[in-house]
Amino acid sequence: MTASNRPRRSALYMPASNARALEKAKALDCDVVIIDLEDAVAPDAKQAARTAAAEAVRGGGYGHRELVIRVNRLDTPWGIADVQEAAEAEPDAILLPKVESAAEVVQLEALMEGVRPNARTAIWCMIETPRGFLKLKDIAFASHRLGCLVMGFADLVKDLRAVETVDRLPLHYAMSRAVMTARAANIDVLDGMYPIIKDEEGLVRQCRQAREFGFDGKTLIHPSQIAPCNAAFAPSEEEVAQARRIIEAFETAREEGKGLAVLDGQMIEALHADAARRVLAMAR
Repeated sequence: MTASNRPRRSALYMPASNARALEKAKALDCDVVIIDLEDAVAPDAKQAARTAAAEAVRGGGYGHRELVIRVNRLDTPWGIADVQEAAEAEPDAILLPKVESAAEVVQLEALMEGVRPNARTAIWCMIETPRGFLKLKDIAFASHRLGCLVMGFADLVKDLRAVETVDRLPLHYAMSRAVMTARAANIDVLDGMYPIIKDEEGLVRQCRQAREFGFDGKTLIHPSQIAPCNAAFAPSEEEVAQARRIIEAFETAREEGKGLAVLDGQMIEALHADAARRVLAMAR
């Protein structure tokens, strides 16, 4: 798959076992709703949650929001059944947690194809472990269905035996590697969640940092985090205005038979014009 011009600024986890939460998500201003069958659902509620997730997707009513179902790992007692029922419902994507190899992606793709061949549902992969980060390249190129990488930095910090600092210094290598790999594979990449719900200042700081690294958006655990996240990842008025100027300068140069343009003393090439068009598409 290729990177989408569809905004993925805010991706909100909602437990599939909570009918009220799933209904509430229809009116929230998030770009993505991740209906969770994994961490947010107790073992004895997994089967009922699986059915509820599929029914929520089929029922619709979520408007512009992308619907993603996070299944349990395929080596758990619930994973394969999760995938089969999710694939039948055809959400926008199925999110596989704790991916550590390309083989897991290939297995997921085969399961999905077995239920609904050539369906539109994409594959999203969560990268949460040292092994997963070391295998990022293989994972990112494992399937044409892969559309997005989702970071699970909370688990990674624990596995690294690192200390979670304000600037997330111990994660800079993983963050940069994730963005680099996503761009090489031409797919999107989302930053991990911020766990302190009432700390908006900390959330905004992380969102800004993630955007500076090149992330397309961030996963969230509470509706109150949506507005700050959307604001941080949306193109600003200044960025939109500059994008229009770049496109105008490049198109004018092309009409004059030139391959390059000059704007404010800087050279403008096709790659700059393409990036500017993406800014405008995201703004729309």
